[in-house]
Amino acid sequence: MNVASAYTFAWRNATRIPEPVLRALFTVVADVTWLRHGKAVRRMEANYARVRPDLDAAAVRRLSRAGMRSYMRYFREAFTLQGVSTERLRARVRLEGYDEHVRPVIADGGAVSLALGHLGNWDLAGAYGSQNLAGVLTVTERLKPAELFDEFVRFRGSLGIEVLPLGGGDVLGALVRGAKEGGRLIPLLSDRDLTSTGIEVDLAGHRARVAAGPALVGLEAGVPVHAVGITYERLHGARRRAAGTPWGIVIRFYPPLPVPDAALPRDERARLLTQGWVDQLAGTIVEHTQDWHMLQRVFVADLGPARQRASGGQATG
Repeated sequence: MNVASAYTFAWRNATRIPEPVLRALFTVVADVTWLRHGKAVRRMEANYARVRPDLDAAAVRRLSRAGMRSYMRYFREAFTLQGVSTERLRARVRLEGYDEHVRPVIADGGAVSLALGHLGNWDLAGAYGSQNLAGVLTVTERLKPAELFDEFVRFRGSLGIEVLPLGGGDVLGALVRGAKEGGRLIPLLSDRDLTSTGIEVDLAGHRARVAAGPALVGLEAGVPVHAVGITYERLHGARRRAAGTPWGIVIRFYPPLPVPDAALPRDERARLLTQGWVDQLAGTIVEHTQDWHMLQRVFVADLGPARQRASGGQATG
């Protein structure tokens, strides 16, 4: 069975398995993956070590086990998300900062550009947002094989999320047009540069390359830019029973970033906005490191020579 077929099988059959059984199965998968200590786990640990210099190697190793369990929890939930009722979906999500920072903009017919990290369960957040807050327009990486990408698009579409493929024409233009139409949340996973044309920033004391998308949408469409941190939390009592699972998520909307001086060059304004949301999101990453599902290279010191040159030299972390 190829990867696309495996994902399709899981999406179509996971809801038939009792939740406690599925939870135990994915915990075993997480622990076995962690014990094998392959390339992805080692990269996770290297990233964790950079943002958590207070931890020794043994503590980072333990933290990566919690990280793999969090990551597999995301997949388990994603595979069953299409079968979750509206009531259970609402019980699984708690908002922070939305009423203060975002609701007034949406209520006035506007839109917001949201910078997300690979934190918690962003698909659950998107499903909740599309059903309870506003229309959701986002971008997804063009995965290989094509059948896998098609499954991801179909899956997110079934949750009410409008998806644009990265590299599929004028993506930025489409995002800007969607923002100008208003009434939309535009969340973009941006803590990793997929294009080699991102922006270099300071992330928890280390140089890193992240995506320029949230800043550019904000500048081009004239909409506020916010960082959004998504983390897991344990559920108890009535809320746990209503959610049908022991885990929920917290979606924290940070305050809108100050609009840079219009007299500055566009690239500098984009850099300032990007560093702004990275500074906000870094706090969530440091505080909830186990929920940061970053199994790829993001720090400049870990990038290949070509991408280091694109960052302006042999930067160190």
